[in-house]
Amino acid sequence: MKILVVGSGGREHAICWKIAQSPKAEKIYCAPGNAGIEEYAECVPIGAMEFEKLAAFAKENAIDLTVVGMDDPLVGGIVDVFEKEGLRIFGPRANAAILEGSKAFSKDLMKKYGIPTAAYENFDDPEKALAYLETADFPIVLKADGLALGKGVLICNNLEEAKAGVQTIMLDKQFGAAGNQMVIEEFMTGREVSVLSFVDGDTIRIMTSSQDHKRALDGDQGLNTGGMGTFSPSPFYTKEVDEFCKKYIYQPSVDAMKKEGRTFKGIIFFGLMLTEDGPRVLEYNARFGDPETQVVLPRMKNDIVEVFEACIDGTLDQIQLEFEDNAAVCVVLASDGYPVKYEKGFKIHGLEKFKDTDGYYVFHAGTKFDADGDIVTNGGRVLGVTAKGKDLKEARANAYKATEWIDFANKYMRHDIGHAIDEA
Repeated sequence: MKILVVGSGGREHAICWKIAQSPKAEKIYCAPGNAGIEEYAECVPIGAMEFEKLAAFAKENAIDLTVVGMDDPLVGGIVDVFEKEGLRIFGPRANAAILEGSKAFSKDLMKKYGIPTAAYENFDDPEKALAYLETADFPIVLKADGLALGKGVLICNNLEEAKAGVQTIMLDKQFGAAGNQMVIEEFMTGREVSVLSFVDGDTIRIMTSSQDHKRALDGDQGLNTGGMGTFSPSPFYTKEVDEFCKKYIYQPSVDAMKKEGRTFKGIIFFGLMLTEDGPRVLEYNARFGDPETQVVLPRMKNDIVEVFEACIDGTLDQIQLEFEDNAAVCVVLASDGYPVKYEKGFKIHGLEKFKDTDGYYVFHAGTKFDADGDIVTNGGRVLGVTAKGKDLKEARANAYKATEWIDFANKYMRHDIGHAIDEA
């Protein structure tokens, strides 16, 4: 099969790496890709939002399957465009990708179908939002309705911070059109867990659990980022939690979308909070997480192409997912100053050390080739250094050991990825 992957980050690198292991994959393309992805795929200079160009490329090159890694093209309707052209593509249509594209929609869906989540109100008028906050309990959470690169969530400890948050999201439009509508949500406490799943419209198959670290600085301080590291599995995702979620969250979410005429095929990412009152849904995503993918796929035993095809064909009930009985940790190497302001274009040293080292991986998030053919930094998140181990502590030690193999001028990372492991 000829396979096209759409995207350019660490998640897409991990997807290409996993696809390359499938005997079904004869040739892989990635649009637009990055310097690391070139090891597995031919990178094509077409942007992820250039749907017509991507569809034309798929036709001209007789692509058998397209896999979409990113949220923007899914919410924007890339699947609809490809299907209209008779092209085979993995991911939800736009009317299903709204599960991630609108937090107001997803919260209303959960309320309607009794799926456990935090109490909330939706607002499209900043004055009404401010009036509501005058009587609210704190801390409280403000969420931009639309896509905001994982950064459109503000936790406000008092009224003053909340008013500033309304200004940021709805008036200053710091997250663009994502802030045209806003969700004000009850602040929940507990352990966060990320659970990825494959969905074929009816059947859902759960992958192994993981946990992301969103804050930029050690000790979960600083601004929200796209993710500074992750580990899998979560020791807090117990058998009891799994059984509760399968009964009250996972399947009910798939069934709710079908009842709404928005049949979902692709990936549903469940962001969960394990509260004292049981698991609650923090958010849905309509694609693989980043950097969760970088710890989940290295532990997955299945041929991922077979699973993609089963989701498209509605035969996922015939597949059982299998994962290795071990652990993985990913530490993101970022450009110092991320997520606000940072320099790029610095040469990266040490990548060759991962070539023949079993159980160690480096997934490129923001890299490119310079004029001399060297790999240089090209983003805020630069690399995801992933390592496996027999358990989480060994995987974490291995991952941090491997971060020392890499060097570039403004290298920055958190030093406490997986700190929660010590409390498990």
